[in-house]
Formats: sequence, structure tokens, C-alpha cells
Amino acid sequence: MRKRVLTLVALAVLPFLAAAGPASAAERPDCSPAAETSAAAASVKVWLAGDSTMSNPQSSCPVGWGSQFDPLFSDDVTVVNSAVAGRSIQTWLYESNVKNTKDSTGECVVSPRTFHQRWLNMLNPTTGMKAGDYLMIQFGINDGSRDCPRHVGGARYKELLGMMAKAAKDRGVTPIFLTPVSAIRCSGSTAVGTRGFLTETFDAGRAGGVTVIDLHKLSYTLYNTLKLCPNNGDYTRGPVGAFFCNDHTHFEAAGARQIAGVVAKALRDQRIPLSGYLR
Repeated sequence: MRKRVLTLVALAVLPFLAAAGPASAAERPDCSPAAETSAAAASVKVWLAGDSTMSNPQSSCPVGWGSQFDPLFSDDVTVVNSAVAGRSIQTWLYESNVKNTKDSTGECVVSPRTFHQRWLNMLNPTTGMKAGDYLMIQFGINDGSRDCPRHVGGARYKELLGMMAKAAKDRGVTPIFLTPVSAIRCSGSTAVGTRGFLTETFDAGRAGGVTVIDLHKLSYTLYNTLKLCPNNGDYTRGPVGAFFCNDHTHFEAAGARQIAGVVAKALRDQRIPLSGYLR
């Protein structure tokens, strides 16, 4: 009798199980390649635009701090370093189209006003900057040249920073401006600042609602902490030689790592959301 009851119960339940069918796609964990691709696409890229003090090395020295930035982040972040040695903001944007002559306003002539491929790559809607990414911009070292093509006036400098920031924001990307990293110059036993375009960078930041990291001040503050002054100008030995190449401007790998660390600390200190990805 008991066996017969169990059989009847089983027969009663089977139609409901058949109607329910297999678990729906929404109920099953999605382990498909498409889901993995979507997860990968959600990672953050940090795009860098700048000069030799930021760029990837072409030899053992100089080494730009941007080349040492990626290891400071979790695996969710990829740093795309498009900094190029010797560039002002204008030659970085318009390489080969910036002439050696100035116009009536004292600015270098740019003709045609078409962007270099490095900026077009960032603007590419498929492979370039995406919402959630960051764009970090550091110029102001070569821009102070009196001669074209490097020369950039203050108003033009701010205009170009603003243009780059707007292009980033239009894509949902967060721009960050950095004042130019300082070279090493001593006043007695104190390292002092060496760069211009500081006011212009802060002005452009205020005008465009862009966060500014004062890398200029942070860098010479680091030099003082490391007691790199006084020195006799011999950049081949001692603490200053371990930090700088055989000049007063460019970094050995060890110096570049410390500058990258200063930038990372500024992200935390200024509570910039990118800091959440730091190791």
C-alpha cells in the first residue's frame, strides 16, 4: 500500500517538473565567452599625455615616471602611456603641423589643424578612451621655449588643456591635470622649483572643473625629503646620481619609480576616485 502511495505522488509531481523545464538563462550563471569579454571591457584605462619626464624609456636613462605607474594599480587598471620626449602640449597634439614661424599673436603657426595620430588614437570611438577611464595630462617643460615649434603662450596653453579635458569629459572620461615635474636645482641645501606654466595649469583646471595635482611642488618637496641638496652637480654618483640621469632633469628608473609613487599618493591624498584601484 505504501509503495502504491509513493508511486501516485511521483506521478502527480512529474507534470509540474516537466512544465518548469530547465533553469532560465537569468537563473543560470553566465560563464559564456561573451560574459568574460564584457567583464574585461569593464576594466579601467589610465591614458597619459606628456613629455620625456613621463614617457616610456628608449634606453636605460631617461625613464619617465609614467612607465613606472602601471605596477602601482590592481589588475583592473591598464596604463596607456602616450607621453613623448621633447613635446610641448601643441607639438604633442599637432606633430609635424606646427611650423617654425609665429603668427601676429606670437604663437607658432599650426597648419593644417589636424591632430597627430596619438591623439586620434585616444579619441577613437572603438579603441580609444571610454567612460570610466582617466586622462592624465602633464606638459609645461618644453612649452616655455621661445622658439617654434615648441613655443606655447600662456593663453594657448590653457586653451589646449581645456580642449583635451572637454574631449575626455564628452566621452565620460575623467581628466586630471598635473603641473610639470621639477628639475633638481639647489639654493644652498634646499631644492627649489624650476618650472613655469603653474598658474596656467591651475587656471585651466578651475575653468574646466578639472582636478590638478601639483606635481611640481610635490617633486621638489621629495627632493628635499631625500636630501638631494646640496650637490656639486655630479649626477653620476651619490643619492642625486641614483635619482637623476647625468643631467638635472631626467630620471633614472629608481627616480622615476619615486615620482610615480608621489603621483599615486596625491591620488589618495586628494581623494581622486582612481585611488581606489591602487594596490
